[in-house]
Amino acid sequence: MSKSLEGKVAVVTGGGGILCSNFARSMARLKMKVAVLDLNPEKAEVVASQIRSQGGTAIAVTCNVLDKESVAAAAETVRMQLGPCDVLLNGAGGNHPKGNTTKETLTLDDLKNHDSKITTFFDLSADGFQFVFNLNFMGTFLPTQVFATQMVGRSGACVINISSMSAPCPMTKVAAYSAAKAAINNFTQWLAVHLADVGIRVNAIAPGFFLTEQNRTLMTNADGSLTPRAEKVIAHTPMRRFGVPDDLIGTLTWLIDQDASGFVNGVVVPVDGGFMAYSGV
Repeated sequence: MSKSLEGKVAVVTGGGGILCSNFARSMARLKMKVAVLDLNPEKAEVVASQIRSQGGTAIAVTCNVLDKESVAAAAETVRMQLGPCDVLLNGAGGNHPKGNTTKETLTLDDLKNHDSKITTFFDLSADGFQFVFNLNFMGTFLPTQVFATQMVGRSGACVINISSMSAPCPMTKVAAYSAAKAAINNFTQWLAVHLADVGIRVNAIAPGFFLTEQNRTLMTNADGSLTPRAEKVIAHTPMRRFGVPDDLIGTLTWLIDQDASGFVNGVVVPVDGGFMAYSGV
């Protein structure tokens, strides 16, 4: 990749997580200055310290992506310590049991013999559903709204959103998460058009199935074996494995480098081991 990324300022929300911490470290290796934003300051500092120990430039910033004042304060900290944002990676997000059903499909027995241990669609609370939706969608909307003001007119400015396999084809059980990620795809396209005249490109990456802190208990048993849900995932992934964080770095580097992808705007790039290409038969 070109040297045009050197010295640019990258902001990573959710930067303390497994995938986003790797995004942050990879951009630091490109000699970018990295702001690691996370609700958990200790996690953010671990990542920033790792980058600094390797000779990179990084700061840890506490940020609640659902609170505009918190995001604005983080943006001012970044501007004062590193300079205006050039690349925003909206990585904050995730799922929560409050937005999930227990079973993949509803049966009449679930309604006739209601079990308090089973959450059906009819048991989902508005607050629980909204929490998951907001975490993913509003947690992308607010940081973009705030940081993009620093990016207007800057050469090579771009926003990278994080989508999911559940956006084009919703996964069972995770209703709120699927709806939010579908909204991310649409919002990515809308923003790409809206911000094009001020020089900001907007694209998204849709990871396939990766083991993270949030889904590890859903995908693996205590002994490390795969759960039935994980076995379905692997069976529908032609490459027959989960992704690892480094699988995403090539796509990220391509999308943020204007010399490599300067005419790429409004796309969602799947990095999924062939999951979207496989019909199951």
